[in-house]
Amino acid sequence: MRSTPSSPRCARPEADVSAGQDGANAATDAVRRGRTLGVDVGRARVGVASADPDGLIATPVATLRRDARRRRDVDELVAHARELDVVAVYVGLPVNLRGEHTPSTQDALDYADAVAAALAEAGHPVPLRLVDERLSTVSAQAGLRAAGRSVKDSRGVIDQAAAVAILQAAVDEQRRTGRWAGQDREPIR
Repeated sequence: MRSTPSSPRCARPEADVSAGQDGANAATDAVRRGRTLGVDVGRARVGVASADPDGLIATPVATLRRDARRRRDVDELVAHARELDVVAVYVGLPVNLRGEHTPSTQDALDYADAVAAALAEAGHPVPLRLVDERLSTVSAQAGLRAAGRSVKDSRGVIDQAAAVAILQAAVDEQRRTGRWAGQDREPIR
């Protein structure tokens, strides 16, 4: 059976013209079926994870070395997004236990803006949402310790595991609510 724009088998409908710059209006857009990316932004590395098209399970993809001057890490992230044909990207938003911004919050917001701009420039604008990443790295470290791995020797894996934790929480919320998880970038600024 051939897929047509009105067919339920169509993978990705066109973005609503009233949607935001990244093609999303999270308050009204229903979640589309397709792969999603989760991103854990650190000062030295960026962990990347992806979820299956049904949003059941998040798995590690890569650890990218941050490149503040040339933004190669952003380019690599966009390449992953295009290769996997993702329908949304979730970036972890670092906040403290009271939900307040931390010194890393602005870095994550700036990184999210750079990724959204690069995705749009590459012709792949998708919803980019910020999700609370409280304790994602701590839980990733605890999981590695429980598996008998040294945290010091597993720094790159920790970033991927934190991205998995961020993305799994987001896709679980997606399935539960039928809406994109997290928050739009603009109201946070």
